[in-house]
Amino acid sequence: MDATFADRSRNELGDFLRSRRERLTPRAAGLPAGRRRRTPGLRREEVAELAGIGVDWYIRLEQGRSVSPSVTTVDALARALRLSKVEHAHLRALTRNPGRRAFVRESVPEAIRRVVESLNQPAYVTGRRWDVLVWNKAAEEVFAFSRLPEEDRNILIIILTKPATRRVFGVGWNEQARRVVAQFRATHDLWADDPAFVELLARLHRESPEFTTWWKAHDIRAAVSGRKQMTHPKKGLLRFEHASFQASDDPALRLIIYTPV
Repeated sequence: MDATFADRSRNELGDFLRSRRERLTPRAAGLPAGRRRRTPGLRREEVAELAGIGVDWYIRLEQGRSVSPSVTTVDALARALRLSKVEHAHLRALTRNPGRRAFVRESVPEAIRRVVESLNQPAYVTGRRWDVLVWNKAAEEVFAFSRLPEEDRNILIIILTKPATRRVFGVGWNEQARRVVAQFRATHDLWADDPAFVELLARLHRESPEFTTWWKAHDIRAAVSGRKQMTHPKKGLLRFEHASFQASDDPALRLIIYTPV
């Protein structure tokens, strides 16, 4: 792996630790508030003490320097920083993130393609970078993927940079957009060194001011089922329950199905 790309990957780990440290108050961590603090959250030495590790060693982690913490240390940091289960899993993934081949846009097996096309409700398949790879007729009627150029067939691009999508979600757009940013962050941090992800991130920063603000928060969310409400320009008010499923053929592929409510 190129040294520059490796540094970028380690920086995601440091940025994640710093963001969690700065959001945690002394009171929440079980520490006395003490004197007035010039910076938000805990100090580095407080996190190190709570986790039972050396201050210099923790600083190296936050600075993105080449350090490989053990599983025990990672778990201790998760407890010290009061991480959620999703955040804890993300920290573990970041610390064991191996070198990889360059990202290549996925191919969808014919069997999965036929399943998607056979469904009556809207369904589509996305890849690791959240590119929309395959969709059925019902999804086309709602999302009109075929009208977009291939480079725009990406869930983040569609939600964050397309004015039409903002109109469709109305007052619910903000919550939907923040949710996908936090979900994508969990994948991005493991591929932060890859040119395809670097390019996508640069475009989102360039075309979506909200994205830049939310990205700095470094929020992490798991992909979960839920409900969406949209006002379609032709179909009017639409309400769906949605769920996603990981493909056994390729874990990077996710099938998303919308069921009308």
